[in-house]
Amino acid sequence: MNSLTDIIFSNVNITLTILVIILVIYWLVTMVSGIDFDLDVDIDVDVDVDVDAGIEGGNVDFHDIANTEVNKEDVVGKRRKPLKWWQVILIYFNFVGLPFMFTFTSWIFIWWICTTVSTTITNSFNTTFGFVLMLAGFFPSLFITKVFTSPFKSFFKNLNQDGDKPIDITGRTGVSLSKITNKKLGSAEIKAEGVTLSINIKSLNGELIEFRDQILIIKQSADKTFYYAQKYIN
Repeated sequence: MNSLTDIIFSNVNITLTILVIILVIYWLVTMVSGIDFDLDVDIDVDVDVDVDAGIEGGNVDFHDIANTEVNKEDVVGKRRKPLKWWQVILIYFNFVGLPFMFTFTSWIFIWWICTTVSTTITNSFNTTFGFVLMLAGFFPSLFITKVFTSPFKSFFKNLNQDGDKPIDITGRTGVSLSKITNKKLGSAEIKAEGVTLSINIKSLNGELIEFRDQILIIKQSADKTFYYAQKYIN
């Protein structure tokens, strides 16, 4: 009888096993130490000339990706043209409306469990049929992920709803972590009251703000999802 180690590190299962290990390490490092990793991300949801749900260029801190939530309103907005197929998929399978890394981790873990169990039952974890089972589990695992993550929507929506009074960062200076212009949404780092905060920003007048430019926070958006900022010169 094959051991568990032989099964999860078999030819079929090793790819998903490595992904799961990487994700576990990521979550442990993030929760325990809060270390920030630079990750180049360029997400631009081009659904409306007035609405951008993107994090443009620059470097986004890796810790923020775990907490990044792409809101359905940002994706759908006041679109004047139909959603693209991949936008529909993101919304349907809860990659929108929940922190992306939470949904992504859930999906990979569920896919890994499905593949490991099915290849163990059929004793195909080192055969071509095992690879067929792994690929066949791609979409079923997405549907299971949708069912699993849906109850968490209300939890994340109300998270910290009654928490501490938010720090007022209007008028404070910080550093842009993105290259933004026009109506692009980017990220920035602000230090306030001894705490380093990561926030979403847009250029106040649409002027170019380069990666690592010093910025001044002018005001918060009406829906309180981002701040307007401008380049700050000492």
